Amino acid sequence: MNETPRAPEMKRDSDPRSSEPVPADGVRVALLDYGAGNLHSLAKGLEAGGARVTVTTDWDQALGLDALVLPGVGSFGAAVRALEGEEDRVRDALAGGLPCLGICLGMQLLFSESEEGEGRGIGLIPGRVRRLRARTVPQMGWNDVEPTEAGTRDPLLAGLAELTAYYANSFVCDPEDTTSVIAETEYEEERFASAVRKGRSWGVQFHPEKSSTPGLALLRNFLDEVGR
Repeated sequence: MNETPRAPEMKRDSDPRSSEPVPADGVRVALLDYGAGNLHSLAKGLEAGGARVTVTTDWDQALGLDALVLPGVGSFGAAVRALEGEEDRVRDALAGGLPCLGICLGMQLLFSESEEGEGRGIGLIPGRVRRLRARTVPQMGWNDVEPTEAGTRDPLLAGLAELTAYYANSFVCDPEDTTSVIAETEYEEERFASAVRKGRSWGVQFHPEKSSTPGLALLRNFLDEVGR
């Protein structure tokens, strides 16, 4: 991946969620570290879109920047341990308009519970996480992402009507309200939600940082939305 030089530092209002538009090249992104793996490729993907990325384990810092990214590294149980005691606070911040992108496991954390492990997720999107019912689990490799009718109008998927993305997952999300689903994917004759949205929070079951140029375009779309 070719690196894109970081944008110059920008002066910002003391309120990280000021009503003033934030150019994408000035977006300050908190990349949450669950302590479960390497976040290098995702950080580089966000930086390629112009973001200034801070990898952090501190929720005060994570909720104080312009946007939050929940990465797809680790297990549900380990991730909710990092979230323990902060679930309501994080949910309130997202419901209040803090932009968030959850990737793979990070998408699953937007839900309340998972078959993968004990503990509470953020609970922003009603529903639960379950194991894939396909013959071959995990799903590993490339697969199509098919926007729903709502997804064709969603800014996260702008210009990505024919997106093929990289997956590495054994679990999928079952939202109670299907209107939150903006894309679906079929794997071994099973269809599941591959992208969801509620307010200014999005989740994708695939890995955009591993999905070549279209995946980086999706990250840039997210950063553009943060800057609006």
